[in-house]
Amino acid sequence: MRIVLALIVALFATPLCAAEWGHYVNERFGVEADVPPGFAPGAAPANGDGLGFATPTAKLSIYGSLIVDGDFESNAAQRMQWNKDDGWAFTYEATTPSWASWSGKRGSRILYVRAIRMCDGGIYGAFELEYSEADLKAFNPVVDRLVGSLRDSGAGWQC
Repeated sequence: MRIVLALIVALFATPLCAAEWGHYVNERFGVEADVPPGFAPGAAPANGDGLGFATPTAKLSIYGSLIVDGDFESNAAQRMQWNKDDGWAFTYEATTPSWASWSGKRGSRILYVRAIRMCDGGIYGAFELEYSEADLKAFNPVVDRLVGSLRDSGAGWQC
């Protein structure tokens, strides 16, 4: 009986979870990523750099930007410093020539950022996710999926 019940739950739960995720592609820079269930889009900025999504307790931004000064790694370091200047105490940071990730805590809030080098280093794409520390375990698989889905669509900025 338990096996039958487990199969029924698995059959119904998996498609529902998979179907609820959305997807966003930034037309200007070509960065793309999945959007978690329940995250409603906000108003698009006039410059077309990206889009914000929100729930009552969490915020997600997916965006792209030109790298004007320096390279990808120095740009990521600058963005990290801006987050530190905003009061985020980092608990994790890693930077490579092709991607960077960092996470921090401010009060009861958690910030996770992932950036990827695009367009032969001329631009980068990123997402920033901010959520409540109380939701940490629930957001671990969300972060994993966002990291796995963040990529260059090839449809944006002409390199």
